[in-house]
Amino acid sequence: MAMERANLLNMAKLSIKGLIESALSFGRTLDSDYPPLQQFFVVMEHCLKHGLRVKKSFLGFNKSLWGPLELVEKLCPEAAEISASVRDLPGLKTPLGRARAWLRLALMQKRLADYLRLLITRKDLLSDFYENSALMLEEEGAVIVGLLVGLNVIDANLCVKGEDLDSQVGVIDFSMYLKNDIDDYRSEERNSQIASILDQKNYVEELNRQLNSSVHGLQGRVDSLEKSNSKLIEELAIAKNNIIKLQEENQQLRSENSLILLKAQQQLELTQGDVTVERDTYKQSRQGLDEMYNEARRQLKEECQLRQDVENELVVQVSMKQEMELAMKLLEKDIHEKQDTLIGLRHQLDEVKAINVEMYQKMQSSDDEMKKKNNMISRLEEKTNQITATMKQLEQRLQEAERHRTSAEEGTRRFKLDFANKADSLQRQIEHREKQLQQLETDLKIEREWRQTLQNDLEREKDTVAQLSTEALQINGLKKEFHRLQDENFQLKTICEDQEQALEELGSKLSEYVYFMISETQTYCVMLFQGGQVWLKDKDASHCKLCEKEFSISRRKHHCRNCGEIFCNSCSDNELPLPASPKPVRVCDTCHALLLQRCSSNPA
Repeated sequence: MAMERANLLNMAKLSIKGLIESALSFGRTLDSDYPPLQQFFVVMEHCLKHGLRVKKSFLGFNKSLWGPLELVEKLCPEAAEISASVRDLPGLKTPLGRARAWLRLALMQKRLADYLRLLITRKDLLSDFYENSALMLEEEGAVIVGLLVGLNVIDANLCVKGEDLDSQVGVIDFSMYLKNDIDDYRSEERNSQIASILDQKNYVEELNRQLNSSVHGLQGRVDSLEKSNSKLIEELAIAKNNIIKLQEENQQLRSENSLILLKAQQQLELTQGDVTVERDTYKQSRQGLDEMYNEARRQLKEECQLRQDVENELVVQVSMKQEMELAMKLLEKDIHEKQDTLIGLRHQLDEVKAINVEMYQKMQSSDDEMKKKNNMISRLEEKTNQITATMKQLEQRLQEAERHRTSAEEGTRRFKLDFANKADSLQRQIEHREKQLQQLETDLKIEREWRQTLQNDLEREKDTVAQLSTEALQINGLKKEFHRLQDENFQLKTICEDQEQALEELGSKLSEYVYFMISETQTYCVMLFQGGQVWLKDKDASHCKLCEKEFSISRRKHHCRNCGEIFCNSCSDNELPLPASPKPVRVCDTCHALLLQRCSSNPA
């Protein structure tokens, strides 16, 4: 199968090359009687038949090319015309004839390479018609399809109706491909001519494609511009109609606006006269209260400024204190490096002292603020008393006005009873008295408004008093916290003093013990090294070897005089005489057990 594929590929190359050369030298469209073209179709028929599966039918076994070629119609809708025209041909009765007609029509369309390329890509469909090692399923089929692209240069005009495609015998004529030297020379000239012609044709085709694409683009633009132009014309007509309607509405609105302006001006003139009268009366009555309110506000601002100044001073003092604390801490670090055992307790004492100083300063500042706030509360109470006094005076004035009114009413009644003949004069007096009553009523309204404003001011001052009381409660809470911290400070001081005394006692005992141990360790080390044992250094051990507890001030290090390892007091609280030392020495628990076993086994 591999040899057959290679031979068919070579034959396809020769037939396609010979067809292109002969067609270009021929110089016109090819007919169906042209021998190289007939040989090309025979070679293509052999290539398509290679590896074709045999289908069983009731008449016998059959190899059909028409089956795989029909699939092109499903893969490419443009091939539907060829397949439909092939089915409509009257003289074709066999599938082989239909396949031959399809090849000729595809060549005339110059789409033979495209159709076969689509067919090769779908190997899952071709596997139903071809065997696994067929030419159409291998790489040789792709090479042949690539060679067929060159046939687009050829123009063919084939008559399919008159030919007997069913009974043709497909035999390859090899005599056409046997060449001599003269043919080789001619073929070189032809190849050069063919190359130049092909270049020109490709250039013309590319120009034609570019022009077609530009024409299509311009036509699309023209259509879009025409549509947009029609839309703009419609929108212009609608906009003109809207402008006309808006102009009419604008004229109507202007006329209505002029009428409204005239009415508004008349109303404004009337209201301005009333407002001027009311404004004069209101200004006269408001001046006294404004002066009192401005004085109170000014005093509040001064007190707020004083409070801000005090707070700023506190912030500066706190920052200075923090800087001093940082400097003290830096100095203390050098001291703590030499005294590792007292770092924690002294640090806690410093922090507690700093907290005490801060709380003392806060207490002083809070006491000052409490005094200031008490002074403010007293001042505000005095102001409230003044305001209540003014309110009482206003109420007295109201009562006097009501008395005058009652007396005036009684006088009018008496005049009506006594002097009936003097009605005109009495009516004038009554009108005068009614005007006075109206003025008194307006005064009453104004005084009521003053009373409301004063009540609002009183409520605001009450709110400030409530805020000050809450701040006083907070200060009392701070005092309690300060006393609690003082108690804690006293307790910590007592604890610290006790621990310092214990440490001093431990230090004195340790110094005595160290001097004593240095003298003994020297002798023991000499004896142990003579016995061949290793004496572990203190630096190399941080935990007990038996219980693995960490050494500290309370848990001291002790060497076993037998093995040389370091243990705690509980794990080395044993004494036995050793061969190197006549008196009993400290021994760990393990060495103690081993030595006791040895003594029990060897009593001598």
